[in-house]
Amino acid sequence: MNLATLDATAQAELVRSREVAATELVEAAIERIEKLDPTLNAVIHRRFEKAREEAKRADPDAQPFPGVPLVLKDAGCQQAGEPHHQGMAVLRDSGFRETRDAWLTERFRAAGFAVVGRANAPELCTLPTTEPVAYGATRNPWSLDHSTGGSSGGSAAAVAAGLVPVAHASDGGGSIRMPASCCALVGLKPSRNRISRGPMEGESWGGLSVEGVVTRSVRDTASVLDCIAGSDVGDPGFAPPLRGSLREEAARAMTDSSGALRIGVRSEAFVGGDPTDPDCVAAVEKTAAALEGLGHELSPGGPEALDDEGILATQGVVVAASLAASLEVWSERIGREIALDELEPVNASAIQAARALRAVDYITARNALHAYARRVVAWWETRDLLLTPTLTDPPPRLGEVRGDLSAEDGLALRRRFGWLTPPFNITGQPAISLPVHWTAAGLPIGVQLVAAPGREDLLVRVAAQLEATFDWASRRAPCHA
Repeated sequence: MNLATLDATAQAELVRSREVAATELVEAAIERIEKLDPTLNAVIHRRFEKAREEAKRADPDAQPFPGVPLVLKDAGCQQAGEPHHQGMAVLRDSGFRETRDAWLTERFRAAGFAVVGRANAPELCTLPTTEPVAYGATRNPWSLDHSTGGSSGGSAAAVAAGLVPVAHASDGGGSIRMPASCCALVGLKPSRNRISRGPMEGESWGGLSVEGVVTRSVRDTASVLDCIAGSDVGDPGFAPPLRGSLREEAARAMTDSSGALRIGVRSEAFVGGDPTDPDCVAAVEKTAAALEGLGHELSPGGPEALDDEGILATQGVVVAASLAASLEVWSERIGREIALDELEPVNASAIQAARALRAVDYITARNALHAYARRVVAWWETRDLLLTPTLTDPPPRLGEVRGDLSAEDGLALRRRFGWLTPPFNITGQPAISLPVHWTAAGLPIGVQLVAAPGREDLLVRVAAQLEATFDWASRRAPCHA
């Protein structure tokens, strides 16, 4: 039996039926990591012995994912005694290790997952690729010359290559959805405050960044979110309550009789981006045709506010200020000031600029983002979903997106990839990337669906319908899996 081809739900069912022991799942994951990861460079911190012990303690009768192997992104989801470097060479060199678990880590453990390691991420999670100077590039299992996207690229590569069936991820501007698109995975960015970031954080990047997972199946995404969703003591906000089990929503999607959904369709980039690549247009067109075939009502267009180009700089103020604050925290935690020349240039420049900001500049930017969100979200008063490409260009080659690019080159890359994911971090809406298309060269192309705040149920329902229609799980495996 090739466990690597099974999603987390199927692996858990084998353990519950006693066909496979939880320890066997972990041993299979360890074997694949040792075999494939020297090439992929996805899992940068290994904890094999501890994962074996966690698998021994798994309870098939009480836990939904007993012994199912998992990697945690090396940014957030802190784990006591384990490295947590956020792609920073200075933290790597200091040998920094966390002192306590995040509540999310505890929820993964309670669900039965065995954590086999931590996954690579770009420095401070600021780039849409995973090529940190500290740990080197993670390579895409579909093509070793191409990027996995970022910032959850290590997690995405690990799942795409079958090292593990599910991985923790986070998304502050597309960092779940972009790697999902680049690696042919399901990647759902939940609503703001859906998953607690406590106790070390209340919010990240001023509420722009949220936690989640990347998976190979809609049912895994739904089931894991059922396990980890929920606010906790002292959280700064609360997401609208889910309308029921997301796993049950996915299971009944094909027999759902609640009527057609109203779906807007837009293939073009936002805010003056470059023309959309034909393969990305084709992905949207084939998805739109499938949705019409499923009985949904489609119409062109989306919120006009998405073309407000001024919002780019405003969001940048909040992110830069958050990075500067984060660097202060890390300096305190390792016991010395971290100099800007110890960071990659893109982050050093952002933090230097942020230090010149006034408190009123930050608050003004936050207020402007809230006003933008109100204008965007109003569109969903008469629509249910928006369909777009996840990216308006196929996965870039390694080395194209770097931490030392000039401001001009960085803007050119932003326009190339379409600015399609960050607006929904501003609005706090749930959005999902689905693997519906491949280029002639075999590179994955994803599409994005966006729902109103709190409506993950709609995303899961339609994603399950599209999964059944396209049957992407039966496609060939990546070249390096």
